[in-house]
Amino acid sequence: MLFFPFLKPCPCMLFFLFFTLFYTSTEAYDPLDPFGNITIKWDIREWTPDGYVAVVTMNNFQQYRHISAPGWSLGWTWAKKEVIWQVMGGQTTEQGDCSKFKGNTPHCCKKDPTVVDLLPGTPYNQQIANCCRGGVLSSWAQDPTNAVSAFQVSVGSAGTTNKTVRLPLNFTLKAPGPGYTCGPAKTVTPTKFTTPDKRRVTQALMTWNVTCTYSQFLAQKTPTCCVSLSSFYNDTIVPCPTCSCGCQGNSAQSGSCVDPRAPRLASVVKGAGNKSITPLVQCTSHMCPIRVHWHIKVNYKEYWRVKVTVTNFNYRMNYSDWNLVVQHPNFDNLTQLFSFNYKSINPYGSINDTAMLWGVKFYNDFLNQAGPNGNVQSELLFRKDDSFMFDKGWGFPRRIYFNGDNCVMPPPDAYPWLPNAGSKLEVSLVSYLTLMIASLVVLVLHAYC
Repeated sequence: MLFFPFLKPCPCMLFFLFFTLFYTSTEAYDPLDPFGNITIKWDIREWTPDGYVAVVTMNNFQQYRHISAPGWSLGWTWAKKEVIWQVMGGQTTEQGDCSKFKGNTPHCCKKDPTVVDLLPGTPYNQQIANCCRGGVLSSWAQDPTNAVSAFQVSVGSAGTTNKTVRLPLNFTLKAPGPGYTCGPAKTVTPTKFTTPDKRRVTQALMTWNVTCTYSQFLAQKTPTCCVSLSSFYNDTIVPCPTCSCGCQGNSAQSGSCVDPRAPRLASVVKGAGNKSITPLVQCTSHMCPIRVHWHIKVNYKEYWRVKVTVTNFNYRMNYSDWNLVVQHPNFDNLTQLFSFNYKSINPYGSINDTAMLWGVKFYNDFLNQAGPNGNVQSELLFRKDDSFMFDKGWGFPRRIYFNGDNCVMPPPDAYPWLPNAGSKLEVSLVSYLTLMIASLVVLVLHAYC
C-alpha cells in the first residue's frame, strides 16, 4: 500500500519523490558567476621506483570570491597505502605514524593527509612556481596572476604506470573554513607544458582534475554582512535590519561581541585572540562583521552621485583584497569612480547591471579591523538616462555582496521615500480646507459686526 494514494496512477512520481528526498548535491550554483569554481589539477610529471612525482595546481576561476589568510588547506584520502616522501612549495599539517619505515622517513604517512601552502620568505630550494603565499588566492577578476597556487608532491607505495596508479578520493578544500564541496577526481587529457624559451612542448604522464564549488549556506549559519541606506532627499537613515547576522542575546548564533565604549577595550580584544576565524564584533543591533552603506548624495542636471562606505565591525579580521559586487540597473551609465577599481561582470549577457568594486593597490585594498580606521569609502558618478528616477527606491542597489557573500538588505518598504504627488496633494487639500474655514470665520464675523 502506498503512503501517497495520489501517486497510484503514476509510479514514476513515486520514484522522483524518493530521488529528491535522498539525493545530495555536491555542487553549488551562483547566478552571478555561473562558471566560477576552484579547479585542482594533479599532473604526474615522472615515475619513480615506487610511485611518482606530481605537481598539484589550484586555479581560482571565481570572478569575485577569493581565499584570504590564513589560507587554503587541501585534503584527500589515498586509495591504497600511499605515502608522501617529499613536498615542495607546501607541507602536510601532520606526519602520521611512519614507524614501519627504517632509514628514510616519509614526510607524511597519514591515510588522509592535509596540505597547506608555505609562507612568504620560504627558502628558494623549498619553492616551486606559484607557491608560498600563505595560502592566499586572489579572485580571477581582481588579480588573475595570483589566482593560482601550486605545490609538488613525491608519492611512494603507489602505482608506477597509468594502469596501476589510483586516483585519490574524498577531496576537501577549506578556505580557511568550510563552504567548498569537491567532486570526485576525473582523468582528463594530459596537460601540456611549454619550455621558457617557447621552443619545446612537453606533457604530463597523467592528469586528473577535481572541481570544487562554494556555497554560502555551508560556509556559515548566519550572514556575514548587511546594508544600510540613506539619501539627500530624506532625513531618514535606514539601518541594517535588526539581528541581520545574529542577536546579542543569542551567543550561540551570533558569537561574542564587544562594547566599543568598554574600558580596557584593547586588552579585551587581545585576550580573545586573533587566530580564531570566528568573528568578534562590536555590539550592534545587526551584529554583522561588515556593513555596507549606500548614500545617494547629489542630484545634478545630467548626473547623480552615490557614496559607498564599507565598515568593518570585526576585531579579529583585517580584510585584504576585499571586494564588493553590486547590482543596480544604472551601472551601464557609470561615468566616474573615485578611489575604487571597477569591472562589469555581465552575468546576463548584454545587460550591464552588475559591477565588481575593489580597493586600489597599496591605497585602500586593505580593510582594517574594527576601530577608527576600519572603513573604506568611495563615490560613484552616474549619467542619467531615460530610465532614471528616484521614485520607489530606484536609486538603491538591488543586491550587494561582500567577498562573495550575499549581504542582508533592508525591506523595500523601509527605503527612504521620495516626496511625491500624493504628499503634495495631501498638503494642497489641507491648505484648501484651512482656507475654507478661515473664509467662513471671516464671513461670520462680518455678519455679526
